Amino acid sequence: MTATDEENHARELAARAEALFKAPAEFVLGVTDVAALPEGNRPEVAFAGRSNVGKSSLLNALLSRRNLARVSNTPGRTREVNYFSVGDALYVVDMPGYGYAKAPKALVKGWTQLIHDYLRGRPQLKRVMLLIDSRHGLKPSDKEIMTLLDKAAVSYQGVLTKADKPKAGDLGQVVRETEAVMRTHPAAHPVVLTTSSVDGAGIEELRTAIAELC
Repeated sequence: MTATDEENHARELAARAEALFKAPAEFVLGVTDVAALPEGNRPEVAFAGRSNVGKSSLLNALLSRRNLARVSNTPGRTREVNYFSVGDALYVVDMPGYGYAKAPKALVKGWTQLIHDYLRGRPQLKRVMLLIDSRHGLKPSDKEIMTLLDKAAVSYQGVLTKADKPKAGDLGQVVRETEAVMRTHPAAHPVVLTTSSVDGAGIEELRTAIAELC
């Protein structure tokens, strides 16, 4: 592909992303059993991350809805796989947070089984966006999920959150280290995105990455 072709492709993707995310985003349903998942009539992109990674804030920024995805301490919602429609072209899926040290073991087991069942049984799932706190980089719980995604043969991509917090040099180091780890995992996308729900950095790039999957 020539430089001109690449520029044209980038413009087309940006226009597609703009059109996709202009559509209204709405909460559809939350499920605790894969039998209740909606019919697979559109592509899905799921978001996973540790329980304090800033997932709800990022989803609200992505979907341009201030309070669409509720914060992690809202009772009930964090135990479910939550579906949000983006017009009639896409489902954005909010998976239960992991790394919940204070949660009862029985609940953790139930959430883990739900995630396993969802990943195994959703062929329309195009990619999991794996959210990683840019202040800390990959944690053991993140690497466990990466191994699970590899085994399920589900494509996933690292997305650093809270990119407004670290210094630029520190952020660059985290990006390089994260990409180096991703390259050792067969199902991982090699490019790591950086985002901030505070100043909007990286949101357009994330939208473009999602639009390319649809």
